[in-house]
Amino acid sequence: MDGAARATLLVLFLPFLSLSVAQNVTQSRAGILDVGVILHLKSLVGKIARTSILMATEDFYAVHRNYTTKLVLHIRDSNGDNMRAASQAVDLLENYYVRAIIGPQKSSEATFVSDIGNNSQVPVISFTATNPTLSSAEVPYFLRATVSDAAQVNSLAALIKAYGWKEVVPIYEDTDYGRGIIPYLVDALQEFGASMPYRSAISRSANSDQVEKELYKLMTMPTRVYIVHMSLAFGSILFTKAKELGMMSGAYAWILTDGIANVVDSLSPSVLDAMDGALGVRFHVPKSKELGDFTKRWNARYRQDNLDDPPLPLSIFGLWGYDTIWALAQAAEKVSMYNATFQKQQDIKNSTCLGTLGISTIGHKLLDAILQRKFRGLSGDFHLRSRQLQSSIFQIINVVTREPKGIGFWTAKHGIIQNLIQNGSEHTYLNSGPNLTQVVWPGEVSAVPKGWQIPTNGKKLQVGVLTSGYPELIKVERDPLTNAITATGYAIDVFEEVLKRLPYAIPYEYVAFDQGVSNGSYNDFVYQVNLGVYQVAVADITIRYNRTSYADFTLPYTESGIAMIVPVKDGTTKDTWIFLKPLTTDLWFGSIVFFIFTGAVIWLLERRIDNTELTGSISRQLGIAIYFPFFADRERVESILSRLVIIVWVLVLLVITSSYTANLSSMLTVQQLQPTVTDVHELLAKGEYVGYTNGSYLGDLLEQIGFDRRKIKPYSNPDDFDDALYKGSKNGDIAAVIEEVPYIKIFLSKYCKGYTMIGPIYKSEGFGFAFPKRSPLVEDFSRAILSITEGDTIIQIERKWIGDQHACQNDGPTIGSSNLNFKNFSGLFLLTGVASTSALSISLMMFLYKRYKIRNGTGQIETTADSNPSHDMQLTVPDDSDSYACQQEIEISRELTSPCSEVQTTPDFMPHGTPGNGL
Repeated sequence: MDGAARATLLVLFLPFLSLSVAQNVTQSRAGILDVGVILHLKSLVGKIARTSILMATEDFYAVHRNYTTKLVLHIRDSNGDNMRAASQAVDLLENYYVRAIIGPQKSSEATFVSDIGNNSQVPVISFTATNPTLSSAEVPYFLRATVSDAAQVNSLAALIKAYGWKEVVPIYEDTDYGRGIIPYLVDALQEFGASMPYRSAISRSANSDQVEKELYKLMTMPTRVYIVHMSLAFGSILFTKAKELGMMSGAYAWILTDGIANVVDSLSPSVLDAMDGALGVRFHVPKSKELGDFTKRWNARYRQDNLDDPPLPLSIFGLWGYDTIWALAQAAEKVSMYNATFQKQQDIKNSTCLGTLGISTIGHKLLDAILQRKFRGLSGDFHLRSRQLQSSIFQIINVVTREPKGIGFWTAKHGIIQNLIQNGSEHTYLNSGPNLTQVVWPGEVSAVPKGWQIPTNGKKLQVGVLTSGYPELIKVERDPLTNAITATGYAIDVFEEVLKRLPYAIPYEYVAFDQGVSNGSYNDFVYQVNLGVYQVAVADITIRYNRTSYADFTLPYTESGIAMIVPVKDGTTKDTWIFLKPLTTDLWFGSIVFFIFTGAVIWLLERRIDNTELTGSISRQLGIAIYFPFFADRERVESILSRLVIIVWVLVLLVITSSYTANLSSMLTVQQLQPTVTDVHELLAKGEYVGYTNGSYLGDLLEQIGFDRRKIKPYSNPDDFDDALYKGSKNGDIAAVIEEVPYIKIFLSKYCKGYTMIGPIYKSEGFGFAFPKRSPLVEDFSRAILSITEGDTIIQIERKWIGDQHACQNDGPTIGSSNLNFKNFSGLFLLTGVASTSALSISLMMFLYKRYKIRNGTGQIETTADSNPSHDMQLTVPDDSDSYACQQEIEISRELTSPCSEVQTTPDFMPHGTPGNGL
């Protein structure tokens, strides 16, 4: 409640308090701190808290016997009434001079009492009022020894996200307590990706019939996840009626806030039976030996204090009440009670006794002392930081067989976890599902509720449909007699197949889109789902970014991408020099180089052995060398190395000539179809006209690419495309069509000859179904679309409406042959190069070896001549053939008799008159 509202309440229930303070004071009793306690003593929480508070006072001073200041409790019953709680507070302040007030129990009561305590500077400590709006800097003397409802909203939102629910309906009592959590819950759900399509506020005065009426209203809505935030009395009535109406079944999910979950153990068996399967979050109380001992003593004391009532289990509110007394008792000992008074305010004329309330002189000191208390209590760590108790751990429970069972925890650090350990958590939950113990849902089922359901008594699903420029995709017709709408086509078959695969039945009817609205653009059609005209839009709708701002889309059910339709032409030019085209320039050049190299190698090898073919002039020898690589045979060459080179070269020549012949034949006989345009930027550079489907977003896209608006032409159907492409851009029509791939497939199925598809040149997401934002149907539809597109079903639908995708041979450029390049034959050229180089190297080494042997053989000849001058000297060198041996002998003999030879051919002992011209 804000400052203005609080001021209004003070005007209504408390007279204006004068700031003039009289000097008369009221003395307090020495060593006594009077404390007022305001509870609804007839309620479960009130009874539990009363026993805990009395035991806390006794236990504290039994432990701290040396304390000089003792608390004296003055317990009052508010009876659950706001005004009665305020009057009890005034009575305690005026007549008993209480220095602190514990309570009141309800958030609405705390609104009044906190203002009274604030003006009297008396700390008011409530351990049951959880409304987040109570925490305000305007009421600094109000403390909350409990957890604010705002602390639990993240745990509730985490559960919603973990189970994948997109929508949730809060059911709350229309009071300060019930309304206080809603703004915080809305923010938390939005952060986790969920929303509230409806808020069910039940009046405090509502009877069971009115609760039943509200539940019937909820049944007509699709959302099946509810967060219940109300008191025990309202919660008991709600779940009893929900059980009677069949809402506690497997289709529903119920989540309890800590208002009920904290005291669910105290509910009657019949109510627990009604809420069987519900989840809940409540404050986590760590187990301890002290807690166990106290629980036993508390059970005995409660039975003693309430002889006529059935036994009740101890709840967290009782523990908070116990720890509150200990914190207040410790603070009282820290504050000096000497001269502790109430300074009386000056009476105002015509004022009531409320205007004469004094101001506590120790209120500020006592408040500071309470805020500084920090200890380990029965409920856990107790510290009223920020004037309220802090919590970072909540327990998640599941009501099963009339008993709340812990199934996990939520912590601010780790999220949803299954177990707690000393320094953290064992496991954190993944996106696939929370890490919780097995949950039993309403109806005793283990399957997680879907979270929504099409009401059986609700309206049919309104399916908006729009006729496409391609009737194969979708065609809408209206029966003139019945006015019924029928739709057919590729998109409709996919939509109806999805409905068959859903795990539930959805009644639906087609509604035709009024194409008179804004010329029937697809953007306007999709926007109808945002306006609530349709629950789903079905047509050839492209999933686009700007449309996602007002609609949610399923996964695409068609191939994505934007491509071009262009004419094809025969790319072969059969001119005079076509015989050169089978081989590329590098292959021609490489062949000539290796041809010359091979001829030169053969000439060198044959010239070395004086081949008789290589006689005559240099020009004649050069001609024969050129002749050898083409026409030389075994009989024309004499060297074995030359024959080896010839064999390898003939192999290379055979492969090249065969490939050349085949490629030339293909060029002369096979039609090579090539697209007239291969790049959209080529169209831009030439200033060509392009076409697109009328009403498509591609017109704006082409302008963004850079096309002049005057160069962009819209067409209504594929026949118009065919005529425009045939005439061409030079005649004022178009050179290409820019379209999405599904449209192009349909076009090519009709006009296969003469056209081809280039691309995709740009990306697009394909076609999908549009739903309102956060529609729960999107996820189920997307899952069903995946199952369709991954199987044969989508192929059968495409064949039915589009035809065989492989029937058109122009679906992509058709090339009859391609030029042969040097890289294609690099292995062969490497082989012949190695063979020729190796032969030449071997020949060179043989020559060098002969020269070496000749030089070493000279000394031997001279020695022989000296010893036996009449002996004929002969030196033979092995060669690669017998015939070649004789030739070598002759050649060596010539070298020995040459003038340059170092060998002496004339013997030293020659008879006089004998010629020296022979041996």
